[in-house]
Amino acid sequence: MKALIQVVEEANVAVESEIVGSIGSGLLIFLGVKEVDQRAQAKKLVEEVLNLRILPDDQGKMNLSVKDLQGEILVISQFTLYGKVDSGRRPSFSQAAEYEEARRLYREFIKLLDEGIESDVESGDFGSYMKVSLVNDGPITFTLES
Repeated sequence: MKALIQVVEEANVAVESEIVGSIGSGLLIFLGVKEVDQRAQAKKLVEEVLNLRILPDDQGKMNLSVKDLQGEILVISQFTLYGKVDSGRRPSFSQAAEYEEARRLYREFIKLLDEGIESDVESGDFGSYMKVSLVNDGPITFTLES
């Protein structure tokens, strides 16, 4: 399981011009699910995300987690995080999980996040064509993989 995490001032996701998820200050997470992933990977990644100290304290140093600040979280499914482009010009997605399993683990990841933080956890619409708008803060971007 792979998470591309961006610190944002605000972010939203739309499907067919309708906003389906929106947050203020917090984390935008693009989530990819690998074919071998299980609940254990989701649980470990949630723990890492919630406690990752990438948000600024009063002195502007990356010293606080989204959990410390009760920041909001927006999760977007993105199977292309497991796209391989090392041979040829067309990506291969053979490492990405099958649709149903990826959807199940995506939902489990969101449920575990929601249980681990008091603030809102928003999400996109799994499997839909989505348009994501965001205002990066920093910009600060990290990739975690479990």
